[in-house]
Amino acid sequence: MNKLTIRGIEMAYVDCGVGTPLLLVHGFPLDHSMWNAQIDAMADAEGCRVIAPDLRGLGQSQASPGVVTMEDMADDLAALLDELKIDEPVVFCGLSMGGYVAFQFALKYAERLAGLILCDTRAASDTPEMAATRRATAEKVLGEGSGNLVAAMIPKLFGKCSAGRCPQMVTALRQVMLENNRQGTASAALGMAERPDVTASLGKIDCPTLVIVGSEDAITPAAEMRSVAEAIPNSQFVEIPDCGHMSPMEKPDEVNAAIAQFIATLQ
Repeated sequence: MNKLTIRGIEMAYVDCGVGTPLLLVHGFPLDHSMWNAQIDAMADAEGCRVIAPDLRGLGQSQASPGVVTMEDMADDLAALLDELKIDEPVVFCGLSMGGYVAFQFALKYAERLAGLILCDTRAASDTPEMAATRRATAEKVLGEGSGNLVAAMIPKLFGKCSAGRCPQMVTALRQVMLENNRQGTASAALGMAERPDVTASLGKIDCPTLVIVGSEDAITPAAEMRSVAEAIPNSQFVEIPDCGHMSPMEKPDEVNAAIAQFIATLQ
């Protein structure tokens, strides 16, 4: 991986291919590797320059103490694009927490977007109960590590058939989650607990937008994501059958086809 100093931390990222800049932003508590199937396909076959970072404190990127907000992460990504001398508008693709970051990026750096792809994410903020759970999780991760968090999350991430169909995928994702920096995982959890509700701002997103969701997503259900798509003026909605929250990993060919078709409409 490449590394650059970005806003006081060392940020790790993949940068490959030539063409339309495609920024792939991972979920919690993962790293860039969840996009491996998209990195290879979009850089090799679809004429994209793919940038896939590890967000602050996750993967190989350096952690910082305290709360790391979704806006902080959006600012990190804008600074990374600056360092890479990417002046043209990018296609920003974020999954789950990466989608929360995408909303902040879209509202703060609208001029830097050629298109927006929202995968298995939500516009609403946490309920008070959900936020309290995230804060308790952050405290437990700092004290005991991520074992309990991982055990609780893994069953929710995949569709009914995916875990049995690709056990190696589940194993790899579990390992990434366990190896992440404790402080980075806790800081991101605290940031998600504080994220604003952007539902009322969806109508302000004026770039072309693709909304993707797995039909069996138990975390961000298809009906909820369809309502997000309906609130964004220039949007498309794609439901990927027979997969859950990790649609880019569970059904990479279908997700890649949706992304490639969307990017083709921008050119």
